[in-house]
Amino acid sequence: MDELKTSAEIAVAGMKAQTRRLRVVSENLANADSLAQTAEGQPYRRKIVTFRNELDRELGVAMVKADPARPDMSDLPRRYDPKHPAADGDGYVLAPNVNPLIELMDMREAQRSYEANLNVVNTSKTMLSRTIELLR
Repeated sequence: MDELKTSAEIAVAGMKAQTRRLRVVSENLANADSLAQTAEGQPYRRKIVTFRNELDRELGVAMVKADPARPDMSDLPRRYDPKHPAADGDGYVLAPNVNPLIELMDMREAQRSYEANLNVVNTSKTMLSRTIELLR
C-alpha cells in the first residue's frame, strides 16, 4: 500500500509542476502584445519554467519540482511603427519575444502531462479502495 501512496504523491508533484508551467504560459499569452511605453523601456519578455528532480527524503524517491520562472533572453523582434511612443530614431519598436504558436504547444504539452499524472492519482485511489475492500 505504501507503493500506491508513493506513486500518487509523485504524480501530485508532477501535477503541481505542470500547473506552474500552465500559469507561466498563460501569462506569456496575455502579454504577447505588451510593448514598452517609452523609447528607453523594454517590452514584456517571455518567461520559461524549468524542472528539476529533488529527493523527497521521507518517501526516498525523486520528485519533480518547478524552478521559479526566468526570463527568456532570446532576441526581441522589432516592428516598424514610427508613431508608437517607444519607437527608436528609425521608427522601430521592440516587441515581446512571445510566439503564440509555441506557447499553445507548451500549453498542450503541459495539459497532457497534467492529465497523465491525474490518471495515475485516480488509478492509485481505485487500487487502494479495492485493496481495502478485499481486506474487509
